[in-house]
Amino acid sequence: MDKLGFDKDKYLAIQSNKIKERIAMFGDKLYLEFGGKLFDDYHASRVLPGFAPDIKIQMLLQLKDEAEIVLVINAADIEKNKIRGDLGITYDMDVLRLIDAFRGYGLYVSSVVLTRFENQANAIAYQKKLEGLGLKVYRHYPISGYPSNIPLILSDDGYGRNEFVVTSRRLVVVTAPGPGSGKMATCLSQLYHENKRGVKAGYAKFETFPVWSMPLKHPVNLAYEAATVDLKDVNMIDPYHLEAYGKIAVNYNRDVEIFPVLNQMLKEIIGESPYKSPTDMGVNMIGECIKDDEVVCDASCREIIRRYYNVACQVRTANAEPEQLTKLEMVMEQAHVSLENRKVAVLAEKVEEETGMPAAAIEMNDGTVISGKTSELLGATSAMLLNALKYLAKIPKEVKLISPLVIEPICDLKLQHLGHKNPRLHVNEVLLALSICALTDINAKNAVKCLDDLRCCEVHSSVILSGVDVSTLKKLGVNLTSSPKYQTKKLYHA
Repeated sequence: MDKLGFDKDKYLAIQSNKIKERIAMFGDKLYLEFGGKLFDDYHASRVLPGFAPDIKIQMLLQLKDEAEIVLVINAADIEKNKIRGDLGITYDMDVLRLIDAFRGYGLYVSSVVLTRFENQANAIAYQKKLEGLGLKVYRHYPISGYPSNIPLILSDDGYGRNEFVVTSRRLVVVTAPGPGSGKMATCLSQLYHENKRGVKAGYAKFETFPVWSMPLKHPVNLAYEAATVDLKDVNMIDPYHLEAYGKIAVNYNRDVEIFPVLNQMLKEIIGESPYKSPTDMGVNMIGECIKDDEVVCDASCREIIRRYYNVACQVRTANAEPEQLTKLEMVMEQAHVSLENRKVAVLAEKVEEETGMPAAAIEMNDGTVISGKTSELLGATSAMLLNALKYLAKIPKEVKLISPLVIEPICDLKLQHLGHKNPRLHVNEVLLALSICALTDINAKNAVKCLDDLRCCEVHSSVILSGVDVSTLKKLGVNLTSSPKYQTKKLYHA
């Protein structure tokens, strides 16, 4: 898709100014809870064409001299080795990845907070590891009756028991590897401690979705519901905003439910609450920067269908609950889309039906849909990839991009020495073989040059793919889905 629906330059300008205004509103210091992904926000870039995955970092760089970053991780997530689904790494490892990434941009990471700390063995070991790496680590503890028991929360046995996180800059960005990490509680605990020290500090939220200024059932907001179906988030009209201002604003259930308690905490901590609604707390200017609603709606509908397929595969592999699919079916109905709208899925299933073997399809950025079928030496996605590269490089279909002199030794190696049961090449193996052929073959060389043109293309496999194929296709930047079935009826799938 070449059309852009989002103005990133406008966003960079007005979003950073909005945060500056919020800092000035409180005086000494602002704790900004940063929801969603600061890095690699591919959901936002998919539903808002033109929104760069790292644009929020670019925005923070405009506040670089005023900002520091505090990373928060739930000690219980460390203990159970919770995995970030999109990256396949544990939350504790993702904290290290995030710190490296922030530092790579020249942003200051001041510390890590272990929330809901209860002397978990893995959390203690993790703290020692972080401190061994030169990082400051603080412990925050669970509070009985949180968040409703305000007298206990705002006491020496509540927030007062938490270790005070020492910060040095006016803007403190509190972020985490995923939801449920304790970002809001960390911000409020800091406000409690800052107030006792005579520092005037404030709190605000930066949530990318839902977009408060867009209709409740706008595809962008429906796509957010689809993306958070595992969290059981529900978009809703903010009743407090409607009552205070007579204006409709969209928020989500968790913020609306917690607002009365949060508002009372702010009153108790800083003397008064500056907010009349949960929407007031936000500094989200996404809605102001959408320049083509039709493009954004189409992109969001595509994302909703992708989410359905992804969750269907998770249900098939027992990594998600079936009711999540029921919720996604409702979201698709509200967005007026169906699985038939995903052209690559329709074609892949058709080719599989015709051949009796797994198939794959890719939709090029010009709208052309190309398929690939399983052969003796190539898996369906590998064949699809080669066909797509031929199309991009304007190479005739009958031309073989990979020489038999290269492909046959690889197949022999897999069968004779590596214990594989079939010789078919995975996507990564095809790319390596193609790169070797590119040294002597002009067609292969031209095909390799077209790899970057695959970015943002839609891809569907008629069966659940191996981890290595999924990983390689993600690196190529395609939007991948699979039908929720395996190629074989075996119980174990590597």
